[in-house]
Amino acid sequence: MYLTRNELEIMDVLWREGRALSRGEILSLSGDKNWMDSSVHILLNSMLKKGAIREAGFMKCGKTCGRVYEAALSCAQYHVSTLASTAAVPSLPELLLAYVEQEHPTLAALSAAEKVLKTEKAKLKQTRQ
Repeated sequence: MYLTRNELEIMDVLWREGRALSRGEILSLSGDKNWMDSSVHILLNSMLKKGAIREAGFMKCGKTCGRVYEAALSCAQYHVSTLASTAAVPSLPELLLAYVEQEHPTLAALSAAEKVLKTEKAKLKQTRQ
């Protein structure tokens, strides 16, 4: 899935807030963006079609009701999906090494990653028996 820069900025708002938001809330939480209501509406419809967001119900906004939207995938899931859509997908060890070299994760983050890898390794062993 490919998201434009503006769509990614909306996703960042949804990921940061961690809850369903109305169009007005997205506008107010977008910081220095001066999007027009109609622009956000077009972006949201595009994101719905792509499956990046989903409708999460309705919310009373003044005298009317408006839809609220939530992210359909996490930030990590989105970034993995962008890797999977490239022709040459790096191996997991290559990805981990590049991430560690670039981001310099904490010992706690590395321990958490190690735990995830051990859990997934155990699951694979069970399915192969």
